[in-house]
Amino acid sequence: MIDYVFAPPGIASVLVAEGALFPVRRVFCVGRNYAEHAREMGSDPNREPPFFFMKPADALLLNDADMPYPPQSTQLHHEMELVVGIGAGGANIAEADALNHVWGYAAGLDMTRRDLQNAAKKEGKPWDMGKGFDHSAPIGLMAPASRIGHPASGLIELKVNGTVRQTSDLSKMIWSVPETIAYLSRLVTLAPGDLIFTGTPENVAAVQRGDLLEGVVESVGTVRTRIV
Repeated sequence: MIDYVFAPPGIASVLVAEGALFPVRRVFCVGRNYAEHAREMGSDPNREPPFFFMKPADALLLNDADMPYPPQSTQLHHEMELVVGIGAGGANIAEADALNHVWGYAAGLDMTRRDLQNAAKKEGKPWDMGKGFDHSAPIGLMAPASRIGHPASGLIELKVNGTVRQTSDLSKMIWSVPETIAYLSRLVTLAPGDLIFTGTPENVAAVQRGDLLEGVVESVGTVRTRIV
């Protein structure tokens, strides 16, 4: 018998609304998937092929926990998103079959060290430390698609200290959930437990210590965290 040299880490997971746990394998994020957000980031909102970045699974922040303000940054930005949980894996998934691979959905936040991301962009370097830092992915309860269906439209909104910061509709995604799954599955073989953060609408902005973030995706659920 071969022993580990130290105890292996626990399995990252998201609590399901019905009380079970959704084990998380990888976290993929779609960049610039709403036209108005693309414009505010200085990019062309035309329908270019989707692109992806990743966060580590242990960046997930669960159960409405507080989020520590991250080090080496003075521009922590919120990005409210619909999150897709993959339940059946596959490669080269057909768009028409893509929703059959979805187990459920959640509301999530792609928190971003914007100053680090912008510096990396300027120098042509990877975004990892602007996006994939500790606690950078607050997420709410996972709602099974068997109960809520597959939302293609509906309110997506974020309030900061009770004031609306971001508000839009899921129908405004440039790349729909089926299109995103199909495209991503041509780049990697998707597996059960993969999460896909599907992009944020416009009006991303900075938050400070003490701010309370409360997001909602209609028919899916909520996400909540306080910056500390």
